[in-house]
Formats: sequence, C-alpha cells, structure tokens
Amino acid sequence: MRRSIVAIAAFGLSIATAQAADELKVGLIATLSGPPAVLGQQLRNGFTLALKTLGGKLGGRDVNLIVTDDELKPDVAVTKVKAFIDRDRVDFVVGPVFSNILQAIFKPVTEANVILISPNAGTSSFAGQECSENFFVTSYQNDQVHGVLGRYAQESGIKTVILIAPNYQAGRDAAAGFKRLYGGEIRDEIYVPLGQLDYAAELSKIATEKPEAVFVFLPGGMGVNFVKQFRQAGLADKVIFLSAFTVDESTLPAQKDAALGMFGGANWAPNLANPQNQAFVAAYEKEYAAVPATYAFQAYDAALLIDSAVRQVKGDLADKPALRAALKNADFRSLRGAFKFNTNHYPIQDFYLVKVAKRADGKFQTEIVKKILEQDADAYAKDCPMK
Repeated sequence: MRRSIVAIAAFGLSIATAQAADELKVGLIATLSGPPAVLGQQLRNGFTLALKTLGGKLGGRDVNLIVTDDELKPDVAVTKVKAFIDRDRVDFVVGPVFSNILQAIFKPVTEANVILISPNAGTSSFAGQECSENFFVTSYQNDQVHGVLGRYAQESGIKTVILIAPNYQAGRDAAAGFKRLYGGEIRDEIYVPLGQLDYAAELSKIATEKPEAVFVFLPGGMGVNFVKQFRQAGLADKVIFLSAFTVDESTLPAQKDAALGMFGGANWAPNLANPQNQAFVAAYEKEYAAVPATYAFQAYDAALLIDSAVRQVKGDLADKPALRAALKNADFRSLRGAFKFNTNHYPIQDFYLVKVAKRADGKFQTEIVKKILEQDADAYAKDCPMK
C-alpha cells in the first residue's frame, strides 16, 4: 500500500513537472512605481488583456507571465532580467518603457540568446549598427514619432521653435527626430533631468524667447506637471503646443482640460477606425476603467506577435532560427492595421498628427487629425547589418 501511495505521488509530481515544462514563460519588465508608473501599468495591462483575449495561451501554449518593476533604475533592471533568464528560464522578455532601461538590459538578454520584445522603447542605436537578431520592436524607432511634429511644423510654416526633452537617450532621439523633418529656427534645446516636475525656469525662458511653437517630449508625471504649468502661465493661448508622449491617454486623466487642443504625434489613437482596434478599446475600458494609451496597444500587439510566431513553429521554441524567422514574418493583424518589420526588426508604419479632445462621456483622449507619414521606415535601418 505504501509503495502504491509513493508511486501515485511520484506520478502526480511528474505530471506537474511536465505541465510546468510545457508552459511558455514570459518575463515582463516595466516601470511600475513612482510618477512614471502609469506608463508601465498601461504596458502591463495591454499585454495582460491580450492574454485574456487569447484564452491565457500564446500559440496554443499555456503562459506563465512573470511581471517585475524596473523602478526606472538601470542596475535594478539588469538584476531582474538576469533573474528572468537564470532563475525563471523565460522564453521571452517583454519591455521596457524607458530607453535608458532598454540600453541596460539589451545585452544581458540578447546575448543570452533570449528574445527581447520592446513594446515601447526604440532607441536609435539598436535600430542601426547595434541591431540584434534577438531584438524586436512593436512600437517605433524613437525619432519617428517626433518627426511627425517636425514635418507638421514645417508644412504649417512655423518659423521658430523651442525644444524641451529629458536628458537621456530618448530625449536626444526626440530632438533628432523633430529636427530631421523641420527646417525652421530652433531657438533653444532644453534638456532637463529625467523626472523633473517643476518647470518655472523653462517656462520663463519660453515667455522671454516667444517662439511660435514648443516641441515637448516629457512622458508620464513630467508631462502632467509641464502641461498644467504651461496652461497656468498663460502660454497655451500664445504658443503652439506640439508634443509626443506628453499629452496622451496615460497623462490626460490628470491633465484634463489643461491639455485640450494640444497636438501630439502617434502611430495610433483610440479612435483609429478598424474593428479590431474598436474592440480592443472597448475591452480595455471595461477591464481597467481607463482609455488605453499607445503603451497598452503596443504591448497588446507584442502578445499577438508572440502568439503568431509560436503558432508558426507549432509551439517548439528550441529552434531559435525558426522562431526568429517566425517573429520577423509577423503574421498577425495589428491594432493599427497591417504590420510588417523592416530588416532591423523595427516596424514600417503610418504616423498621425493627433489632438486632445473631450468625449461625450467626459473622458479625454487623443484623436487623429490627419496622416503625416505613410509607411515610414526609420533612418537607421540602412546601418543594420541584418538583411
């Protein structure tokens, strides 16, 4: 009898071990604490909603999703992704939000031959010479979204602009993207510490210089404070406000009327008219009582990308070349419509000018004004050795 019990227990353990081994493991890393947490929460929520929509599976395999907070600290992020790889044995790492975190985790993940999928950060360095066969992006190359505003400013005849961005890689990419498509006068480029919340000095500078427009890249809590202070300073009626990730669905619940009428650049908006996107927005609002931002939709697409690739390889992730080929093939319908990767594993896609609006239900969202860039490929892909 005792032997039978031991045998049954051993059999049960073997089943549990087999089930655990069959799980597809995804490590999701995002900023989930401090003022920028709202961005990471959108990213996490978008990926989680996709999993729910797909029945808790990716490519037909059960998923073990492990979520961690990078705390917006590169050293913390490195420690946590190493735990994903060495302890958890994840098949994919998804994240992060911020480019300085991406720069920190890029090599630890890709050089371990683990697939890294970024649903937001898209630095210029990894789009060009430092591209990797193990790195895929479902968002954009950082410069591109900012180029939308540069092109719009150029076409609108705006002659003078002041640029404001955080002093880190994405901030420099933002300025480069804007300037690449704008030929007018840049009165000043102001770089502030990441996380700065008081903009009295910068607003005084704008009031003194009197540019026709400001281009602002200040994500999360930085953007919330800047927009409120910009409006309170009386500048909203005097200076055209052009931005990326400063007025969006992650910041609008706090900015409210202060952001009304302000322009942004994006590869998507909640009112993008296709059935899949409309279903996503409705499901997200029902699940989280909030309007989704780009962070959420791009993370949702990241899950769809993994799902499509795992299906193509019939659930077998051991053949990495086949898995990478399946990911590059990107056989899924993005919430933005058709989706395809360039040779550097960054998307080729449309970009829009969007404007902050107040809906009939009192909620705020960005809405598409017009398409600015069509099937745009980033400027760095030519330098990527992958073909």
